[in-house]
Amino acid sequence: MDLVSIRLITDDVAALAAFYERLTGGTAVFLNEVFAEVRTASGTLAIGGTATVGLFGAGSAEPAANRSAIIEFLVDDVDAQYLQLTEWVTSFVNEPTTMPWGNRSLLLRDPDGTLVNLFTPVTPEAIAKFQSPS
Repeated sequence: MDLVSIRLITDDVAALAAFYERLTGGTAVFLNEVFAEVRTASGTLAIGGTATVGLFGAGSAEPAANRSAIIEFLVDDVDAQYLQLTEWVTSFVNEPTTMPWGNRSLLLRDPDGTLVNLFTPVTPEAIAKFQSPS
C-alpha cells in the first residue's frame, strides 16, 4: 500500500490551490471547478470543494475544520524559506525551531487554518533519514 495523496476540503478551491501553488512553487491542475491537485515529487495534495463531499457521504467532511493533521513539506533551507514567506503568509504558529527529532521546523496555517510544517533535517540522523539512496 502506498500513500499517494492528502485531500483537503474547502469552500474556496481556487484560493487554496493558489496558496499551495505559491508555497510549493508547483502548479495546480484543475480537473474541474471543484477539484484541483498540486503534485510534488513524492505525493499529491488534492483540494476538493465542499460539493465533492456528498460523493463520499453527506457530512463525511467539512471545510476549515482540521485540528489534528499537519501537512509537511521537506525544504532545502527552512530559515531562508521563512524569510521569503514573511512577505505573504499571514498566520505563523512559530518561527524556525530545531525539534528534538533533528528537524528544523516552521509551522504556519493555510487560509483554511490547516497546519503546514516546512522542515529541514539538521542532525546527522535526520539528514540520513531523508537522503536518497545512491
